[in-house]
Amino acid sequence: MSAGRAAEGAGCITWWGFSPARDLLHNECYTHKYTLCEGDINVLLVGSGDPRHLLKTFLQIISFATLQIWVIENSMEVVARQLLLLYLALIPQGSMGINEKTEVFLEVFGNSEIRSQTEEVLQRVASQLSLSVTETLETAVHACLNTTLLKFKERDELARIFKSWIQTRSSSSEQLTPIMSKAWDYRVRQHLGTRYDSKKGCFDWDLTMKLHEKGCGVINRQQYMRWREQGLAFEMREGVYQITNPSLLSSRVFSQKGDKVAIMGYWGDIVSSPYLSFGIETDDKSLLKTQNGQHIKTAQDISFANVQGLFQSLSSRRGCPTTSQPYTDAEEDTSIRAITINGKRLKKQLKPSLKKQKYSQFFNTIYFSASCVHQLGPMTRQIAAPDAVLVVELAKYILDLNKEQEAGFAEKVESIAREAGFEPWHEGTGDDVHAVFKHQKK
Repeated sequence: MSAGRAAEGAGCITWWGFSPARDLLHNECYTHKYTLCEGDINVLLVGSGDPRHLLKTFLQIISFATLQIWVIENSMEVVARQLLLLYLALIPQGSMGINEKTEVFLEVFGNSEIRSQTEEVLQRVASQLSLSVTETLETAVHACLNTTLLKFKERDELARIFKSWIQTRSSSSEQLTPIMSKAWDYRVRQHLGTRYDSKKGCFDWDLTMKLHEKGCGVINRQQYMRWREQGLAFEMREGVYQITNPSLLSSRVFSQKGDKVAIMGYWGDIVSSPYLSFGIETDDKSLLKTQNGQHIKTAQDISFANVQGLFQSLSSRRGCPTTSQPYTDAEEDTSIRAITINGKRLKKQLKPSLKKQKYSQFFNTIYFSASCVHQLGPMTRQIAAPDAVLVVELAKYILDLNKEQEAGFAEKVESIAREAGFEPWHEGTGDDVHAVFKHQKK
């Protein structure tokens, strides 16, 4: 009898990352240089899964530099969700209060099911995004988004995803309601196998013997158990959380009797939790206080405080973005979204043609998620600027790996990085969550 598939816990699609939000420019070897100089700062993120690093990095940049962040994802569904989350993050304060925006963002970010109020916001945003990727006018149809340079096939794919999120209250929405609960339970059964009947004990073991042992004591038992069983990470208001969050649904291809069949469901993480991105680290030490050995605040509280702080900082930087231009490279299946925020451009790209000469020695910081380390190769040396820093997410919070596998992963990362022309940066900010390397000078 099967004991379940341990490797399935992390899922096959990355809706959120397995590490806390990180300022990717906080590296002593060149921070001082950027403080003194003007010009472009180019950052490449490969497989980050959500905009946590993007938002935190942007807020730390000096006012007179141009920051360009390029994000590569392996799924258009992740690209669509990143656009959704960034759109929510950049809604002007006059249109939505920061508290409400924080609540909506976290619900969409980490909940399998959402409130009706959040669904209404999601549908409005999806409508705007859908219009943007299907509109062919020369000027942007929305102040924060311009997709006039997308290829037709890319527009069609994004439009299909956005339209799948738009449900009418009178019909489709009610039919969609049970989809997520069934999809979530299927994943739990698939993961636990014969242990499903004792699932609460499995959940508690993962929390106390893994997450808490790794320093995540702020993750509250009651909240974590609820998320493991139902997919609800954030319940900040009294309300009914029973409407499927369509941004967490995607298709996965299975082989059935020799045929390829695409099945819609939830195929993301069901073990580590969305608390990792914003909820386990904070500069406000009062949120980490304990009483009788127990944390007073929870990962939900810290997530709310951190995201709210990000939005307040965005709002204080002389307003929200005025333009955005998704477009594609004519030679490859590429989606690029450029946003101008107070003179700073943030670019988002899918499967870029990095072999082009224009990317030679282009990126000052390069980030790889744990799931995309296999893409770290010789090309990275070619696109890295002379003083480039490479940051690689390690496997600390991929809970299905044991200590030996986690250590082996770190060793493999160092080996791959060295082969790609980088050496460990022992004086840097590396830790057991990220490995930091610097580009070897020829």
